[in-house]
Amino acid sequence: MDPVLAKKRFEEGAFILCLDVPQGTEFGIDCNSWEVGPRFKGVKMVPPGIHFVFYSAVNREGNAAPRTGFFCVTKKGDIVVRKWDPAIEDLVNEKTSEEDLKKYRLGMKELDTYLGPYPFENHKKWLSLTSHISANILARLEPDCGQISSVTQIQSEDSPDDGSSQMDIDEPTLNVSLQQNEKSRIKFTEIPRCKYPAGACPVEVTKYSIDSSFALECMLQKLKGIFREILGELQFAFVCFLLGQVYDGFEHWKRLLNILCTCDDALCKHPDLFTELIGILYFQLKEAPKDFFVDIVTRNNFLTVTLQEFFSNLDSSPEADSTLATKAKRFKQHLTKTFQWDFDSEPDDYEPVVVDT
Repeated sequence: MDPVLAKKRFEEGAFILCLDVPQGTEFGIDCNSWEVGPRFKGVKMVPPGIHFVFYSAVNREGNAAPRTGFFCVTKKGDIVVRKWDPAIEDLVNEKTSEEDLKKYRLGMKELDTYLGPYPFENHKKWLSLTSHISANILARLEPDCGQISSVTQIQSEDSPDDGSSQMDIDEPTLNVSLQQNEKSRIKFTEIPRCKYPAGACPVEVTKYSIDSSFALECMLQKLKGIFREILGELQFAFVCFLLGQVYDGFEHWKRLLNILCTCDDALCKHPDLFTELIGILYFQLKEAPKDFFVDIVTRNNFLTVTLQEFFSNLDSSPEADSTLATKAKRFKQHLTKTFQWDFDSEPDDYEPVVVDT
């Protein structure tokens, strides 16, 4: 790296110190991961913004533990300090006073040789995956414990909710009622169970059972009408699954996407939302393997079916925004060329049934 550029990034970036992490641990930030060496103490030159740090402990046999991670928001010169606790094999939030931070800052040049530079070659990719995630969205969605765990944290109903009585979900128990530790739960926005308004007539029930516009409006109302909150949550759920390996993140991503792609009336009411959605999906699909969205049991690609309805609703809407319609057409062509997905054939569910007589 050019020395002048390196100096500028060192002075303008943040530092994420991860102290005493065992050698061999898988460690990553944003779209990058490495195996920790004997001299590793963290990452330097971290650009301002939102980041996701993740890690997996590795035992002597080379088996990796379930992945854990945390989001952080950095500014110029920030120092984030985490320290490895061997008792629980986890990076814990190190309590640092202003005096401690001052000592770290004064000794940063000595620490420099132990810090890995942030890999800027993948920074644009990370920004494209998190373009709508704000600090407020993180505060709204993050678990109270501040960590994103790929394994559901379980405790008995009678145990204190302080994390001290957590147990593995696969641990055998007798006559014990178990529940998820609420402090570890990601606070995703609840998807409306009823898709039509109270007191709806049969025609409205039929309409809104197909058109998710009413359900979307209910969600927007909870989020003070700010559609970027939904798009940010969609990105948050995707990152939690892709990098945090949280299956609940994938399931919530699917549910949100189903609501958005099966709207009809809302296409004309919120064209900016759906225009932004196409851009988000474009970058998300670039990072996912081709078989990522195929249901293992049915072998049906849920995303093809969902997007087919989205494209069909746009095509049949004479009042659709022209910018949105043009972008959707290009996106459809891109998906067909890249993944060979067929959006023109009718799904099996709609094909006529032949009855032998």
